[in-house]
Amino acid sequence: MTARSVSSNQPGLHDKLDEVVLRHLAHDFKKPYAEHSLAAFSELEKWLAGRSRPLVLDSCCGVGQSTALLAERHPEALVLGVDKSAHRLGKHEHYALARDNYLVLRADLNDLWRLMAEHGYFPSHHYLLYPNPWPKAAHLGRRWHGSPAFKALLALGGQLQLRSNWQLYVEEFARALSLAGKDAVQSEAQGAAMTPFEHKYRAAGQQCWQLDADLGAG
Repeated sequence: MTARSVSSNQPGLHDKLDEVVLRHLAHDFKKPYAEHSLAAFSELEKWLAGRSRPLVLDSCCGVGQSTALLAERHPEALVLGVDKSAHRLGKHEHYALARDNYLVLRADLNDLWRLMAEHGYFPSHHYLLYPNPWPKAAHLGRRWHGSPAFKALLALGGQLQLRSNWQLYVEEFARALSLAGKDAVQSEAQGAAMTPFEHKYRAAGQQCWQLDADLGAG
């Protein structure tokens, strides 16, 4: 396994990325919340009400296999898995565990991250496992680190772990973090596979990559 620390002293790297990230960091994302996002957040608040336990966030959880595994890994915490696709979440029953410390929720993370930060729901750990990499150059703004929602992700704080089979995505994410004054460590993905995509990639002999960063208190 190899690991390396990424800091901000890389002049000239990813000029377009720098421009996009710095623009988003300088401005708040003010898009109005969708009604379905507010309804999902209300459901989250009801689930968390009266339960003073650490919160673990599994963003882009897909079918929720990773959410169930994280509920086992963090038995002391409440684990929230979020995905925008009803189709993917509808397959969660295959991976579900008989535990009361996790919830899978359909929601738009562009809204939910902001709502959570604004209302003080800060995760101790935040997992972003194999998000859609949007690999075309024209789609930089759809990658999480190139989107207006990146500032809200930072505001949530916590111990962040990102995994991807596309090394450039991990490198770009580390660069975006460095622009926000956050250091990150990149390495080969460690431990057991956590999602169906990760199982598939490893079975095909593809390298999977990991980024870890301490985003501080939300």
